[in-house]
Amino acid sequence: REASKRVLNMRHFDVQLVGGIVLHQGRIAEMRTGEGKTLVATLPAYLNALSGKGVHIVTVNDYLAKRDAEWMGKVFRFLGMKVGCILPNMSFADKKEAYAADVTYCTNNELGFDYLRDNMATNLNNIMQRGHNFAIVDEVDSFLIDEARTPLFISAPAERSGEIYATVQRFTKTLRPDDYVIDEKDKHIYLSEQGVEKAERFFRLDNLGDAENADLSGKINNALRANFIMARDQDYIVENGEVVIVDEFTGRKMAGRRYSEGLHQAIEAKEGVKVEHESKTLATITFQNYFRLYKKLSGMTGTAMTESQEFQEIYSLDVVEIPTNKPMIRIDNHDLVYKTEAAKYNALINQVMECHEKGQPVLVGTVSIEKSEVLSKLLKSRGIKHEVLNAKFHEKEAEIVAQAGKFGAVTIATNMAGRGTDIMLGGNSEFLAKAAMRRKGYSEEMIVEATGFAETDDEEILAARKEYAELESSFKESIKEEAEKVREAGGLYIIGTERHDSRRIDNQLRGRS
Repeated sequence: REASKRVLNMRHFDVQLVGGIVLHQGRIAEMRTGEGKTLVATLPAYLNALSGKGVHIVTVNDYLAKRDAEWMGKVFRFLGMKVGCILPNMSFADKKEAYAADVTYCTNNELGFDYLRDNMATNLNNIMQRGHNFAIVDEVDSFLIDEARTPLFISAPAERSGEIYATVQRFTKTLRPDDYVIDEKDKHIYLSEQGVEKAERFFRLDNLGDAENADLSGKINNALRANFIMARDQDYIVENGEVVIVDEFTGRKMAGRRYSEGLHQAIEAKEGVKVEHESKTLATITFQNYFRLYKKLSGMTGTAMTESQEFQEIYSLDVVEIPTNKPMIRIDNHDLVYKTEAAKYNALINQVMECHEKGQPVLVGTVSIEKSEVLSKLLKSRGIKHEVLNAKFHEKEAEIVAQAGKFGAVTIATNMAGRGTDIMLGGNSEFLAKAAMRRKGYSEEMIVEATGFAETDDEEILAARKEYAELESSFKESIKEEAEKVREAGGLYIIGTERHDSRRIDNQLRGRS
């Protein structure tokens, strides 16, 4: 705490110390959004790194891993420790060095893939990781529960042409609704008896059920799923001639990930883009199994109590609720239920208008990209200026979220876009200052350096940091008045348009206020 106060001018609150103790005991600390989980992680990380065996701090995305490694890294360095950061596209030598540090910041995907790469190494010198001693997982619920069964694959291309997919797609186009049976709930689909007869005629087979036709039968089932169950702009989007999966929990694009067992190829054939080679799996592990390798595991999140039983059963982790530093003043209202969707949207738009008229900022959470676009159209028709945030605008995500608290702002977001960025009432001075630096002609690299925490004696960077600090403090002053106006109007108003599959994700949306 003393080191953090001297280096960062941030002194841990007592509740943050309690959070640190809980993490050190190998448990899950449930701390509300905005209670400073990043700072809490420094406490158990330092203590456990003293053993010399290394500590992994796992974050949600690369941006946070890099930011935290630089920012919190100052405290560790002040205490004589080495800090590493694992990012995609890093060289083997850099990764090995980062894993050898006392404290390593990384994302779950990179950790898992590096583990698989190590398992395929044929020589001990080609191994990056040096054991699994202690991990602190940020947003632990999203990794250990939502994505627990997500398998990570390392694969190599298999020999096969994509023509068969196009043929199967042509066959699928000839089907009528009574040629297949669909089970909406379990997302299962298969050919009915007359559908099977159609297939046998189309592919000139005696019996589709024969063992030698198993491969074709699987491809037909995938094509059925791709055409009648998977929906464009909901399960995936098509971008630059590629099919990109959209994460059902966060609404984010999962670049580079592909559906397995030929489903991705079936979707590519459906959308008429280039069908990539099938691949065969060389190594695979799920997050659930990967995180169970650690001798000690702990995690932080704003919402874990709802899943405490699951954590206990699968990982033997118990959840401890940490009180907030100041009393909770947010007002949580009950759900409103409407008879028709039209009535619901109508009431929703009226509510947004009512808040907008008095200048109260509104954040509307939706479950899919499609719904956020429907809402956007409705707001446009009423002439309300607003920002839309979904997987299609991933790059601007942090900026849009940061300004969602401005006077009169209206923001529509797929539920969990922009996690880890604080919504400041009146606007976010940090992002306004960055925008001003861009207008002054600073390059993106320079802005990153100016707002970063890495130590340097480069004159140019120091001058840029000085300018950035001046800009930020001037924006802070101008925002103060606006923030006061927003508070008088009632603070940030959050509307969830529908319940999510997981209660926790609804709670995260609330936590933005």
